[in-house]
Amino acid sequence: MYSEVTKKIKISVDPTFLDDQSDPTDFHFVWAYHIRIENQGEQTVQLLRRHWHITDSNGQVQEVRGDGVVGEQPVLQPGEAYEYTSGTPLSTPSGIMVGSYQMKGSAGETFNVSVPAFSLDSPHDLKLVN
Repeated sequence: MYSEVTKKIKISVDPTFLDDQSDPTDFHFVWAYHIRIENQGEQTVQLLRRHWHITDSNGQVQEVRGDGVVGEQPVLQPGEAYEYTSGTPLSTPSGIMVGSYQMKGSAGETFNVSVPAFSLDSPHDLKLVN
């Protein structure tokens, strides 16, 4: 499990390799990642946008930007948490992801919170580089 706190918003990530959806002979490797967003602050916040940097073990970087997460822009009251699961494919047996969420506070200000870098490793990679 990977965790990071930015401006009293705690992001925790738990990645899992999906062997049943991967095909190593075709250079297709798939991971799910479960994310928990906890509002440890005193104000209500809303997740507006996501930004990901996904790097495979060959150093190829893919950037992903978009509104919300899994089709939602969740609102979290103080003390509340929101969880979701998503996934990513790679053409290599390992990689790393890091990102951020743009949040909006109850006073209307926007700010970014960090998603900690997390390793995407599979049993098909003999050397774990992340």
